[in-house]
Amino acid sequence: MGVVPAAADDEVVRTEGGLLRGIAQDDVRTFRGIPYAAPPERWRSPRPAPPWSGVRDASQFADSCAQGEHPVGVPSTSEDCLYLDVTTPARTGKNRPVVVWIHGGSFKHGATSLYGPNRFAAQGDVVVVQVQYRLGAFGFLASPLLGSGSGNYGLEDQQAALRWVRRNAAAFGGDPRNVTLMGESAGAYSVCDHLASPTAAGLFDRAIIQSGPCAQEYSAMNYAAPRPRAVAFDYGRQLAADLECATAACLRAVPANRLLAATEPDEFGPALGGPVLPRHPAEALRLGKVNPVPVLHGINHDEESGRYGAQEVFGAPITQAAYEAAIRDTFGSDADRILTEYADVQPAGRALATVMTDSQWSTPAARTNRLLSSRMPTYAVEFAGDAPWYAGAPKPDWPVGSHHLSDVAYFFDLKVFDPPQQRYADELIRHWATFARTGTTPWPRTTPRDQTVQSLTPTGTARTNFTEDHRIPFWQSLER
Repeated sequence: MGVVPAAADDEVVRTEGGLLRGIAQDDVRTFRGIPYAAPPERWRSPRPAPPWSGVRDASQFADSCAQGEHPVGVPSTSEDCLYLDVTTPARTGKNRPVVVWIHGGSFKHGATSLYGPNRFAAQGDVVVVQVQYRLGAFGFLASPLLGSGSGNYGLEDQQAALRWVRRNAAAFGGDPRNVTLMGESAGAYSVCDHLASPTAAGLFDRAIIQSGPCAQEYSAMNYAAPRPRAVAFDYGRQLAADLECATAACLRAVPANRLLAATEPDEFGPALGGPVLPRHPAEALRLGKVNPVPVLHGINHDEESGRYGAQEVFGAPITQAAYEAAIRDTFGSDADRILTEYADVQPAGRALATVMTDSQWSTPAARTNRLLSSRMPTYAVEFAGDAPWYAGAPKPDWPVGSHHLSDVAYFFDLKVFDPPQQRYADELIRHWATFARTGTTPWPRTTPRDQTVQSLTPTGTARTNFTEDHRIPFWQSLER
């Protein structure tokens, strides 16, 4: 990022590092590529960003963190990526709520440039901060060679950004004492991890968790949930062997493109144990070892319909035989009971999406609602109804509803909506901004015994029986 001459205008602000010049965009001012930490040393904790002289140009996005090709990613080999963007309403104001957005992408992909926050900031009258953090092996490699607490550098980056927000939010008209941490998918799992992290204590005041249940246990399907340290270390040992490295120095010297190539097929996520994440968020909630703040928590009604709907239109159609084989492969001895329970759901593609949604998302979400509401003010929601589909792609023959990632389009400038969806997006932004401002919603506060959640659809909101709709008792019976 370059340095430009100083000027007296509304696009220049003073931060702890120096002056920044952003850009005016419609109803907002935007400041991009702001360093919240120094260029990181590989597999070391983030360090403070050095100050600069003059006025720093904050009109361009920083490089994305090192990652491969992906529909929700920006390919890069850069490790100098610990930057954030700030979008604030153009009209004069101060002490606005601050919403810190942690992007998803399976802890392997994503960048701030993918999410347009203008509408959220302007309509919600909030300051939106978007954070980049180290991804994949660069952010989440745990290895005995790197130390017993290794593996959570990406979470440490996020916490460094939150500390920066506490110190600098006022420069952008934000209230540093009112910070909401918001994330979707891997970003939501990150929020859960910060609720359980001793090193995140006091860094945020509210939490919004979208499609990342805190009670989700790690598995081959749920690879973004925190993994046992033994599992993470086994992977780290194998990677070191594949790279012919016997020391941390050797690992740190591997070129970024080679490390990306070696790890691109693999999955990553936070590792349990160590000072940043000593225990699973579900265990932390059960024990009361959490950072209690008001929480807005929800998933999409049809999380897996995007995956299997896309398979229907871009790959091989899901036949009844393929559906039954997938259920048997995933659930083993429970397969016959599951096939009988969901015999009323047709066709096969929709049945497979429904089974996977209810088992992998809805059941841990119900458990999460119970755990969260036992420790802190909690508002449980579900995105439902007809959500935007992938631009330019045909839809399958069965209704896809609200699938994974579709909720993000309502808050960020990713989609042109039809009129009902536009009204819905405007309403959601109002509700999310109200929660960021007050820590409350107009809907009933969740209790540990609740079976209902607030269903949010383009045609209106209402209480819905989440437990019954997603057959939670059936899935609980399989766990006994």
